[in-house]
Amino acid sequence: MGINERKEKEKEIRRKDIIEAAERIFFTKGYDNATMDDVAKEAEFSKRTVYVYFNSKEQIYFEIMIRGYKLLIGMLKEDLEKENACNAIEEIRLMSLAMYRFSKDYPKYFKAIMEYENGELDFQKGISDQSREECYALGEEILGYLTGILKRGITENSIRSDLDVVKTALTLWACMLGVFNTANRKENYIKNYHRMTPEELISLAFQLIIRSIQTTNGGEHQ
Repeated sequence: MGINERKEKEKEIRRKDIIEAAERIFFTKGYDNATMDDVAKEAEFSKRTVYVYFNSKEQIYFEIMIRGYKLLIGMLKEDLEKENACNAIEEIRLMSLAMYRFSKDYPKYFKAIMEYENGELDFQKGISDQSREECYALGEEILGYLTGILKRGITENSIRSDLDVVKTALTLWACMLGVFNTANRKENYIKNYHRMTPEELISLAFQLIIRSIQTTNGGEHQ
C-alpha cells in the first residue's frame, strides 16, 4: 500500500469514527441537544479535526440518515425478492411490513429519519451538498419502489388508473411513516385505551390506505 493510499484509508477511518461517535451522541442526547463539542469529545478528536471532515452537525446527521436509508433499502430488497408477490397490492403490503420491521429492529435510525421527515434540515445553510444529495437519492430510491409497484398495479388493473403515481407514492410513504411512528410511540396507549395491538392498528391502516387506491370490483374506480 502506497503512502497516498494509506493516508486516504486513515482519513476514511477517522471519518467513520466521527460518524459513529455522532450516532452515539445524537441517539442519546437528541439531535437538538447535541453539539459538535460533544461529538469531538466522544470521538476523542479535537473539534478542529471534526470540522476538517464535516462542516456542521447537520452534515453529520445526513450521513447518519444515509446509513439508515441503506439498511431500510436492504431490507426492502430482501423481502420483495424473497416473497415474490403475486400482485401489486401484496407487494405494497410486503413493503409496509418491511418498513415496520425496520422501525422495530432499528428504532434509532427510524427516529432519525422521522425527525428529518418532520423537520426542515433540507434548506439549512452549511450542509454539504454531497451528503444531502446522497440522502435525497436514497429517499428517491425508496419512492421508486413504490412508483414501480403502483405502475404495475395500474397495468394489472388492481390500482386506479387516474392516480398520479409519484404523488400517490409520496402520500403512501408519509402515511406509512406516520402510522409506524404512532404504533411505536403510543403502544401502551393503543393497548390500554383501545384494546388494539400496534400490529392490528397497522393492519387496519393498511386496509384503509389500500381501499383508497385500488380499483372497485376489479374495474376502474368510479
